[in-house]
Amino acid sequence: MSTVLHKQNYAQRRQAGSAATSEQTTLIGGLRFDWLLSLLSLVFVGGLYLDGWAHNHDKTDTSFFTIWHAFFYSGYLLIALVLVATLWVNHRRGATWAMALPVGYSLSLLGLLIFAVGGVGDMLWHEIFGVEQDFDALFSPTHLILGIGQALIVTGPLRAAWSRLDQRLSWRMAGPALLSLGTLISVLTFFMMAAHPLASNSAGAAHNFSSMVGEVAGVMSQLVTTTLFIGPLLLAVRRWQLPVGSLILVWGMNTVAMAVINWHHSYTLWQMLAMLGAVVVAEGLRLRLEPLMNNTAALRVFAALAPMLLVGSYFIALLATEGTSWSIHLWTGTVVECAIAGWLLSYLVVPPAVPLAEPDLE
Repeated sequence: MSTVLHKQNYAQRRQAGSAATSEQTTLIGGLRFDWLLSLLSLVFVGGLYLDGWAHNHDKTDTSFFTIWHAFFYSGYLLIALVLVATLWVNHRRGATWAMALPVGYSLSLLGLLIFAVGGVGDMLWHEIFGVEQDFDALFSPTHLILGIGQALIVTGPLRAAWSRLDQRLSWRMAGPALLSLGTLISVLTFFMMAAHPLASNSAGAAHNFSSMVGEVAGVMSQLVTTTLFIGPLLLAVRRWQLPVGSLILVWGMNTVAMAVINWHHSYTLWQMLAMLGAVVVAEGLRLRLEPLMNNTAALRVFAALAPMLLVGSYFIALLATEGTSWSIHLWTGTVVECAIAGWLLSYLVVPPAVPLAEPDLE
């Protein structure tokens, strides 16, 4: 029912757009616009990771005005310029203010405003309370506001693709949506990098997290990362039949980014390569089970096996490099729990069918 209403709303938007362009004018939008915004979003999130790398490697000082912040906020300004200019030009060409942005980008405009508020607040926060360090920086209120705004901004191309009627996508059609999905996951994992195995490495032998509290935190971190990875992806594979290599792009770019942002040891390379290998295997599994959007059983199998491959590959690489202070019972059980978490998430994406009420026989 919701899909039918969504298609009807999209058709109404297209009709309204056609009426607005009756005077031989063309509104800015479409696939080229999606490509532009997705690439700018990639630069924007790249700036976020560059700033995070600087914090993790003691390259920052007590000032807000750093080269890392300059790169980060330049990405924001580029996207803001494109969206505001598009809004203005399309309005001048006859579209109402409510219809002037391409479908899917209204929330991106809201994200710009939220991010601006967070940016001003972040500058004041740094000047009053100083620059956050380590774990504190991820939970600073102004940083979280920036994260919310950024997530809304970068998902514009994803929402635009979702509003179209296509189900089987070529790379030309899927590229912006996949980059948007990848940047969204990367924003989420950035603010939860303390839970990402490549960034925190909480199960590593050198980290001395063998106490019960440390082990519980480590297991929970693996479950959090599984949720951030598999949840958004399940929505995509449920909505579209994606081209070959889609998972490698979405998960691969995040795996590399999370390894680089906290790169302190040579063995990080081998752990990253192991996880990338698992991503390739998971992509093969996805293609084998296609189309997942029409096969509930296949979707549930994929949702369980994909995180098992990813987390399992990390622990295998960990054992071969740094080693782990966790017992075999704990780390193998963590792999299984991540598979269970992915399987349960599939029930949120595709819930079981609700039985129809039996007819009244009286």
